[in-house]
Order: sequence, then C-alpha cells, then structure tokens
Amino acid sequence: MSPRDLTHGPFTLPPLPFAEEALAPVISAKTLSFHHGKHHKGYVNNLNELIKDTDFAGLALEEIIAKTHGDEKAKKVFNNAAQVWNHSFYWNCLSPKATQPSKDLGDAIARDFGSLEALKKELKAKSTDHFGSGWGWLVIEGGKLKVKDTRDAETPVAAGTSCLLTVDVWEHAYYLDYQNARKDHVDALVEKLLNWDFASQNFAKAK
Repeated sequence: MSPRDLTHGPFTLPPLPFAEEALAPVISAKTLSFHHGKHHKGYVNNLNELIKDTDFAGLALEEIIAKTHGDEKAKKVFNNAAQVWNHSFYWNCLSPKATQPSKDLGDAIARDFGSLEALKKELKAKSTDHFGSGWGWLVIEGGKLKVKDTRDAETPVAAGTSCLLTVDVWEHAYYLDYQNARKDHVDALVEKLLNWDFASQNFAKAK
C-alpha cells in the first residue's frame, strides 16, 4: 500500500508489504515489529485523535500535510500526518529481493548522477551525515533527480515534490540492530534492500 491510498480519515495502519522477517539480517523482525507495530501505529493513532471532529477529518493525508505545513498551531497534526505518510512510503521503498531501476529511471540516474553507484554513494552520505532524526530522499525537482535530507517529520511531499525513495534515519529505525552505527545500517539498506521497482513506478508517474 502506498501513501496515496490514505485518502481520508480516520486512517488505518497500512500492512507491511513483506513478512516481518523478510528483511533480515539487514533489518530484523524485532526492529520491524517495533518500528511498524508501535512507532508507525502510534503516529496513526495520534493523528486520528488530533483530527477527530475537526476540518481535517475528511481530508486526504497529503491534503492535511499541505494545509498544516509551517503552521505552528497545527504542528502536532503536521508531525503525525507527515510521519504516517513518510513511514507508509518508506515500507514500499524496501524489498527483500534484488531489484534494478527501469530503463527510463536508469537513464535519468546516469544523466543526473553519472551512475547508479554514484547515486547510492550520495544517498548514503546524505542519510548518514544527517544530524539528528530525519530522512534521506531521492526526489524529482525541476525535472532532475536530486538527493536531499529532511529533519524530524519534514517531508518533500509537503511542497508537492515527487518522491522516489526514502531512507529512515530516526534511531528507532536501526538502534536495536546497529546501536549507534547508523552508517552500517544505511550502507546495508541502500546496497541490499532498496526497491527500485517502486522507485521506477514513482518516476513514471512523475514524468
């Protein structure tokens, strides 16, 4: 399930697109159980409680994010809505089987980064070097592929930016498996788990 399926509240926790043990040893079943079943579910529950009986209740998730972005009075709503979106997107960015970019996406990667390996290197660096909690992203801006990072719950989708992939670098995404070794987690995830089929579908939609 993608975030675009989250069309209106009250929202429900999207199921994982794979079994909890499917991403081991890069991401353990225990980490997925906590990350999806507690953190992600907590954001969903919090969001539903925050928007109940408000003007946000009947809106799509992306609409809530756009309307609350930058509004200090609605910061709690934004943070939880954005984290629901980010996580729902993130699970689809992972695959237990090896994948490769489509020809069209591969051509764009070669144009904008020089090679897939160069893109992976930049995504690893941006995600590993990000200070504090947040996300590393592969996005399309101005017709070009770019790697960027966002803090905390911030998300490129708030500005209408098309996202292709993301890497979660909040500590709860890796601490049970890697403790403080964020780099080891990011390196393994980028090399072994990124779902290039999903990225290629997102690229085709954004063209």
